[in-house]
Amino acid sequence: MNTVNYKLSHVAILIGAVLGTSMVQAEEAEPQVAEEAEPQVAEETPEVIEIRGIKGSLIRSMNVKRDMSGVVDAISAEEMGKFPDTNLAESLQRITGVAVSRSNGEGSQITVRGFGPDFNLVTLNGRQMPGTGNSRSYNFENLSSDGVSALEVYKTARADNPTGGLGATVNIVTARPLDSGAEKMSFSAKAIHDSSNVAGDDVTPEISALYSNAFLDDTVGFGFTINHHRRDFQQQSANIQGWQANVDLPTNLEADSVTDNRPVNDQGVPAGDYFFPRDMNYQISDLQRERTNGQVVFQYAPTDDIVMTLDHTGTKSVTGKNAISWGMWNDYGGNINGYELDENGTVVYADISGNDGSFSASRSTTEVKERSVGFNIQWQASDALSLSLDYHDSQSETDNGADAGLGSEGTLVLGSDQLTTKRYDFRSGEIPHAEILWRNGTNELAASEIDSHFSQFVHSPGKATVEQLQLDGVWENLSDRWALVNIKFGVARTEQEMSGSNAWSGLIGGFLFNPAWPELFPDGMFTQHDTSDFLNAFDGGGSALQPHYYYTFDFDEVAARSEAFLTNELLGGNDYFATTAYHDMGTLSRESVTEETSSIYLSSFWEFEVANYPVQINAGVRYEQTDVTSNTFQPMPTAVWWKGGSEWHTQYLPDGDAFFTVEGEHDVVLPMVDLRVDVTDELVARMSWGKTISRAPLGDLVGGRSLSNSPKIGSRNASEGNTNLQPFESTNFDLSLEYYYAEGSYAAIGYFDKSVKNFIGSQINSTTVEGFNDIYQGPRWLQAVADIESRGEQATNDAIFAQMQANGATLNEQGYITPNADDPLIVWDFTRPFNAPDTKSVDGFEVAVQHLFGETGFGVGVNATFVNGDVEFDVASLEQQTPLTGLSDSANFQVFYELEGLSVKLTYAWRDEYLIGVGQDQGSSDNPPQFAKAFGQWDMSVNYDMTEQLTVFFEGVNLNDETEQGFGRYERQFLFARQYGPRYALGFRYKFN
Repeated sequence: MNTVNYKLSHVAILIGAVLGTSMVQAEEAEPQVAEEAEPQVAEETPEVIEIRGIKGSLIRSMNVKRDMSGVVDAISAEEMGKFPDTNLAESLQRITGVAVSRSNGEGSQITVRGFGPDFNLVTLNGRQMPGTGNSRSYNFENLSSDGVSALEVYKTARADNPTGGLGATVNIVTARPLDSGAEKMSFSAKAIHDSSNVAGDDVTPEISALYSNAFLDDTVGFGFTINHHRRDFQQQSANIQGWQANVDLPTNLEADSVTDNRPVNDQGVPAGDYFFPRDMNYQISDLQRERTNGQVVFQYAPTDDIVMTLDHTGTKSVTGKNAISWGMWNDYGGNINGYELDENGTVVYADISGNDGSFSASRSTTEVKERSVGFNIQWQASDALSLSLDYHDSQSETDNGADAGLGSEGTLVLGSDQLTTKRYDFRSGEIPHAEILWRNGTNELAASEIDSHFSQFVHSPGKATVEQLQLDGVWENLSDRWALVNIKFGVARTEQEMSGSNAWSGLIGGFLFNPAWPELFPDGMFTQHDTSDFLNAFDGGGSALQPHYYYTFDFDEVAARSEAFLTNELLGGNDYFATTAYHDMGTLSRESVTEETSSIYLSSFWEFEVANYPVQINAGVRYEQTDVTSNTFQPMPTAVWWKGGSEWHTQYLPDGDAFFTVEGEHDVVLPMVDLRVDVTDELVARMSWGKTISRAPLGDLVGGRSLSNSPKIGSRNASEGNTNLQPFESTNFDLSLEYYYAEGSYAAIGYFDKSVKNFIGSQINSTTVEGFNDIYQGPRWLQAVADIESRGEQATNDAIFAQMQANGATLNEQGYITPNADDPLIVWDFTRPFNAPDTKSVDGFEVAVQHLFGETGFGVGVNATFVNGDVEFDVASLEQQTPLTGLSDSANFQVFYELEGLSVKLTYAWRDEYLIGVGQDQGSSDNPPQFAKAFGQWDMSVNYDMTEQLTVFFEGVNLNDETEQGFGRYERQFLFARQYGPRYALGFRYKFN
């Protein structure tokens, strides 16, 4: 009797199939030559030992890495329905080269080998998924790990993968009932405590259920998973919206009020750029997040050669936020009384007059709904030919107007302009101080002095859809005469649309405390608090912070009082208070980008020996052609009016909206080749070369021209899109060596190089638009400044506004000064995306070690990625730049113990400082950067099997209470600091089979 004795890789694949891992893994395993073996009795059934838990997960993940062609890493479920981490993004960060960015203290989006979220493609069982809302990037925190059997990260090019993953393609593999066969059913529940929570429930639930079974002799399969999660927590933060470069500085300041630590030039005068903050504010946000996930799978195998699969995956996530904030706004030009600059020209202390201090309340409810419906037919047409037809329709919708009362995100701004001076101080600590000295003679604004300032409401829903039809085939060479093992081929048609709209109410409800209505809000409406419990995880926070107090007040009460008092009859024009983004003073725009892509690919797999070394080659090519259509509906701007202070507002034609359609196209040829050599039974060497792409961000592709709604002095910004942008195109080279020296244990080192062309950057050109005259620096403005300074007074914006009226300028019925024909034209800073002509490179090393200490139950895993390249942001230059966002070193560590029903795992994830993006909300026209400081977080989980069916567990996340911090060009250019706190969970899991 003939027998076949399988090598380890085939055993691993068989185990993976039993556990419901990817069919793709089985496709990658190539036939091995049969070896001599002892005859076996025909009636004997081979015993398959299913290794579960942490050890089993690590072994299966290692075997995927070993058996795949190219550079592929994976994370496998410990058993069906139990993934290693509570969040898919935080599981992915355990993979070498993968780092996460965070949202609300949770892992959200991934960066791979220094390439951020927009450069990585996410697929679900091989199907291209839409980005979250109106974007290309995918937010993993919206998808539960229940029902996910594996995550596969393809770091090198593959002809059969959809395009878009320049950094990597991440495939989410879900369980299929016919793969596992036997009935599986489980239920789990956990109680979550977030230590940051104040306003919500101290304990919130998460419940999950899973069922999978095969019927009628494994011809019919049915499975489902459902998960509901809720988390109540608080975010505390300090923020600066942007830094202004080289603002006008007064020349008449006393010498003792200026300290300039910049290097001096040959004349002994400090030289170089200098930078001032536009504002300083603090915020406390109470949030409640609920997420419901579900998946249903039906499978039918009418014959041994055909398997049909129908599946539906759905997600609904709702995040509600109530926030209180306070702070100060800075304007420039005669307002600066004194300052201190550090050696980089960053102001660390400033005394500034004018403008105002504010106390604000904001509310929003954001809903994310995602769904994917797919149908697949697998047909073994002959012994040599297998075909797969796959169709899916997937979409993701994000809506920040899910609040039933508002239908938008609303902000109510109160405060006062009755101040003498403001002091910004960041000479020590981790949090800048922003103390205001009021005209009441103290550094506290009394409740009776709080006045209405303005309100605004924004509704900006977004939607992304992907409809895709794919036909794939594999022809197996059944002859042993050739080195060719198989040929894969396929065609696909993909239509992807990303659309969104933006409704803005304008700044409504009266402005600038003139006239003042402090009587609108009774003193008893405000509750004063000290800052002892605010940002106390930071040096300089807590009770040491200035301002040392803040007020809380009820959003609904302020809205009701404002609506009753701030009417159109009182304010005039179209101004009145209403809790809607679709206000008569507002603007509305809509935009969409549609990409229709046709693709074809061909790849071949070869296996042979060279000098007794087993060699495998996977070579292929993919061709894609894409048509791009941009549709834009936006209001027509007509002029910029001045309300006083820092309030400059663009005016629009009533019912004068314009519609633009712009088209573009591109095509790409993407070859690839993988080479693998088994140097020994334990040592594997790899080389990969290929091309990958990522398409341009949606906002860059949108046609049309947009002017800032609120073009403040120093921030006269405008933008226009470029539908003909070519995709980022990277030529990739990988070289790696992997040593698999024991079961579940290996060491690996790899080198990668990515040469990227068509880098997309932003060009800023200063230009004028005919018909847009500028009151600023016009004849009336200059005369008012001269009149004020002749009296020995400071020419603040408020003083200039009053003096212009004294000189004869009249206010229109909305309370604005309007431009005259003799005023100069506004100089707008137009930002337009473009493909940079130069090619940039990123290279680096990845190292990983995973070791299981025999039968002791202990294991350890360590990996690190070191990246560099000529794509970094030059902080010393004010020139326009095209850097790579997300580039950073990263490292992960985990140690575990698992024996006799007890498993304990401790993990640490670290990411070095990295560039978040270019441009700041209120930054100057040089497009200043946003950097994130290094971040490191400790997590822990403990599981104990009470019985074979019942497991109890404990989870601790962010045990070291790590915080998030960001800065601009230099560390003292503070941008944000965020504090969350650790969270804990206690729960159980019961398996019914």
